[in-house]
Amino acid sequence: MDPETEFLSSKRQTGNEWELFKENVRPLKRGRNVDLLNHALKARTNDQLKKSLLENRRRLIEAIDEYQGDDPLQPWLDCIKWVQEAFPPGGDFSGLVLIYEQCVRAFWHSDHYKDDLRYLKVWLEYAEHCSDAEVIYCFLDANDIGKTHSAYYIAYALHMESKSKMKAANDILNLGISSNAQPIEKLRDAYKKFLARSMRRPNATEEELKEDDLPVRSFGTVLARGESQRQAIKTFELGRNKLKQDQVHRTPLSIYNDTNMDVTRGHHSKPNTGSNSWHTLGGRAERNKENDAMPAKWTSHKIPQRPVPRIVGAVASAQIEVFVDEECEEKPKVHDEKDRTSSLQLRELDGRNIKKETELLRENPLRNFPSNSLPR
Repeated sequence: MDPETEFLSSKRQTGNEWELFKENVRPLKRGRNVDLLNHALKARTNDQLKKSLLENRRRLIEAIDEYQGDDPLQPWLDCIKWVQEAFPPGGDFSGLVLIYEQCVRAFWHSDHYKDDLRYLKVWLEYAEHCSDAEVIYCFLDANDIGKTHSAYYIAYALHMESKSKMKAANDILNLGISSNAQPIEKLRDAYKKFLARSMRRPNATEEELKEDDLPVRSFGTVLARGESQRQAIKTFELGRNKLKQDQVHRTPLSIYNDTNMDVTRGHHSKPNTGSNSWHTLGGRAERNKENDAMPAKWTSHKIPQRPVPRIVGAVASAQIEVFVDEECEEKPKVHDEKDRTSSLQLRELDGRNIKKETELLRENPLRNFPSNSLPR
């Protein structure tokens, strides 16, 4: 029985949601579970199904805190995978970016997971949701996370290539090959493809261009390096010929004559102002006459104060508490507990706060990390 006949004979009530909302589904490399996808898409119009999805997400987050096994990363991976399936559009309200951030922050100091490929993939997926992922790759480099895997160097080089930093991308791939990152065949294949793409680029990158060797545009057409040089020489020749023509046909330069200049003395002649002109500058005391006032003591002057009624037997007031900004206060991190209580943050936030926190993490993905872990 073919799949279409099997579906029609099953008389299922759901299954068409994918055709109705497929433009709102975020693609995944591993593919998606069709049953869970249809269930999640139907929740867009069914409040009861939406509440069940949120409740299931809350239980998965609780399972992270209650996990007592030898692999505390696994419940995080299960939660991330389920959220990706249950919230197909992704978006800020899914809380996926917050889960990424709390997962990588929970294990960044653990030597056990520095070379774990699963943990590195969480970092790379988190980088895809940030406005500028370069800060994340610098963090991984500074803390030696995932540097034994070729996936780190490939993703880092692709990001630098997207920013037209071809030299940096080339150095990153060469570093991965020299470090023998595994699998090395995949890294070498990625480097060959990178070289092929760089050779097909019509223009030199901004890093390779000099200040006096810029490409010339002629009516919107991008010129090659040789054509740009010939065009620049031609423009220079036209400008020099025009300058020679101007020198031939130009009129003599007129010299300005100042009528107030006294030729015999070599300075401007001043009109006679009579008795108001200065004949002497006076002595030092006369020139500093504005500083003649001597300073006097102000201790004899008493500032009037508002009378305050005195209370007999008044008790001394308590000390004023100094305000401390919670965002600026550096709280000590307890690494023994692996920051597992950080997953409580997502449970306590509603949809609006989740969106706000997600936007902050997109702009600054390391905002919640301790200052001593950030790259210098």
